[in-house]
Amino acid sequence: MAEAIADAAAKLELGEPAAADNAPKLMLDEETGEMVSKGELKKRLAKRAKKAMTKKNKEEKSKSVPSDLATAQAGAAPKKPKAKEEDAPLDPDAMFKQGFLSEVFKERPVKPVVTRFPPEPNGFLHIGHSKAIAVNFGFAKYHGGTCNLRFDDTNPEAEEEVYFTAIEDMVRWLGYKPDKITYSSDNFQKLYDKAEELIGLGKAYVCHCGDDDLKAQRGGGDGSSPRFRCAHADQSPEENLKKFRDMRDGKYEPRTAFLRMKQDIENGNPQMWDLAAYRVLNKPHHRTGDKWKIYPTYDFTHCLCDAFEGITHSLCTTEFYLSRESYDWLNSTLGVVHKVDAGCLSTEQREYGRLSISGSIMSKRKLKELVEGGHVRSWDDPRLYTLIGVKRRGVPPAAILSFINSLGITTTNSIIQSSRFEQSIRNYLEKTVPRLMLVLDPVPVVIEDADEAGNDVTIPFSPKDPTMGSRTVKFTKKVYIDRSDFREQDEPGYFRLAPGKTVGLLNAPFPITAVSFTKDEATGKVTEIKARFDKETAKPKSFIQWVGAEESGARKCEVRVHNQLFLSENPSSHPGGWLADINPESEVVYPDAMIESGFAEVQTRAPWPATAGESSGHSGPESVRFQAMRVGYFCQDSDSTEDKLVLNRIVSLKEDKEKK
Repeated sequence: MAEAIADAAAKLELGEPAAADNAPKLMLDEETGEMVSKGELKKRLAKRAKKAMTKKNKEEKSKSVPSDLATAQAGAAPKKPKAKEEDAPLDPDAMFKQGFLSEVFKERPVKPVVTRFPPEPNGFLHIGHSKAIAVNFGFAKYHGGTCNLRFDDTNPEAEEEVYFTAIEDMVRWLGYKPDKITYSSDNFQKLYDKAEELIGLGKAYVCHCGDDDLKAQRGGGDGSSPRFRCAHADQSPEENLKKFRDMRDGKYEPRTAFLRMKQDIENGNPQMWDLAAYRVLNKPHHRTGDKWKIYPTYDFTHCLCDAFEGITHSLCTTEFYLSRESYDWLNSTLGVVHKVDAGCLSTEQREYGRLSISGSIMSKRKLKELVEGGHVRSWDDPRLYTLIGVKRRGVPPAAILSFINSLGITTTNSIIQSSRFEQSIRNYLEKTVPRLMLVLDPVPVVIEDADEAGNDVTIPFSPKDPTMGSRTVKFTKKVYIDRSDFREQDEPGYFRLAPGKTVGLLNAPFPITAVSFTKDEATGKVTEIKARFDKETAKPKSFIQWVGAEESGARKCEVRVHNQLFLSENPSSHPGGWLADINPESEVVYPDAMIESGFAEVQTRAPWPATAGESSGHSGPESVRFQAMRVGYFCQDSDSTEDKLVLNRIVSLKEDKEKK
């Protein structure tokens, strides 16, 4: 035994992994949150499996007997359970090779494929937009084509420069490079000319109706009355053209006149009921200034800009399904087509289902209320599902794309449970980020018989991926453990530190046994634990993480643990209003956490992982990602400074359960 102790000490002095040959391989006990030896975990799992099987047998006894009898009577042998197979990695192009998007291309197999992502720059993108980005940019890339980022900037009342910048940043962060960045406002003159052309064809008229009149024309709001066309539709093209030019020249106030398309009021599709094409807005435009007093509507602009840009496949969400007929009517009436090779065709529009996350808010109005009401820090608060919030939370862009690909693309709107989204992120991070030791609520442990000078311990960044390398951490006489890993009194079923109880410290030379502790009489909190090495116990039942003293290079940090912002999966259904559903524990802050010295190297080597938009070298602090052993996955927050480190939890190690 003495020789083994001397050998371990020698290895520490040389900076080699302590007792590397004899150290037990540690594994996470997911039920208790502890790191334990392989043998100990095997015993625990066997015991739990036996208990679960006994319970299952009792529950299914009545069912299994008739089933076995039927099998025997049929003369067939009972089926053997299929062996569990390792999950094969999903083809990153799977959603384009099969299913909905494959069929879309088969309907119109033209090349070059040209698509577009056309957001309105009146707010920050949310998680649902990531699907639209992946579909449009990914579809074009898969078929060797191009995709434009087109800002549909036709409403100067709601548009701000910050949104333009943020939208482009998110597209690039997800790893896509637009072939062109275009603006609907680039086509204002061309759109105006098309409007005059539509008037000349007798297919548009200037209307002066108010909201009540419009509702009556559309069947009284509930469709109980017959629909009828506005009397202004009987005006001559010449009168309509004069009024439209008066609108252009500022002779009408907002809401006193607007141009309507003369479609088909008898059609069963509401998108054919003489939609607005132009309206008066006394608001300067961010790109054209005061040049225009009138602005085209989305219903008029969208399909024409698709044609102007030569878009072959217009891929949008299902709320635009009814608009397809209106778009086709407008393009056909104006004879707007674009050339593809030797032929001419209009844009093909097809619609897929939206992506939403349960328990989240996507409404721009409600998001604004959350921000302005101080319920969250800002638009990029990690608890929000805005893309800038998801980014700040530390979710890798490639993890988002992988998640979307795994869902597949269909015409059904998807409301995905947040736990499923988080599990997908967890699976991605588990293989791609290094591991460090972090203590959220530190309490000092003084190891009385440890070396005053401390010893170097070499620890791999990943036990599964040696290419991540390793770091050297100093094991000091004083270390910090998490307060939750110590109890003043031992009890059955508890496997961590308590007076007289032994526990392993991850990668330390020996287990430790607590011998005493001191408390603050005012708060009742333990302020220090005294311990000694247990050099007789080779393989303790469980292991806990630790962080060395400040002189080891460890850093104090603020850790923000984010949980779901709302208590229910449908905040809007709360009887007290959606704000009453806010989770008071949605952000838990640990102001005095400690992170080991290896964090400095993880910072230097970021991004973790270098994928999607972050592979270009343009990554922020959130790309400093790591797994805090036994705690969760974390990243550096943008609030960090040279003097203060702030960390955000990305996701927990698993779906949260009570630790024992």
